Amino acid sequence: MFVESSDDEQVIERVAALDIGKAEIVCCVRLPAAAGGERRVQEMSTHSTMVTSLCELANRLVELGVQRVVMEATSDYVRREGA
Repeated sequence: MFVESSDDEQVIERVAALDIGKAEIVCCVRLPAAAGGERRVQEMSTHSTMVTSLCELANRLVELGVQRVVMEATSDYVRREGA
């Protein structure tokens, strides 16, 4: 049974979304526009899943001041017994 939630709506100014695959990660970062701008700016980038590339991605997100990261995995990582 669903119960009504009283969560307050949150607006995250600096956010990143990661689409995670086995060999690469696609990252979309959305930030507020420059002073006076009404629209948000967006940057898309692709990174390998090797450690060096992942560290570069993490450093870039910190450098941009990203406050929240959401992830979606598109590969099948779970191995089930008997499959």
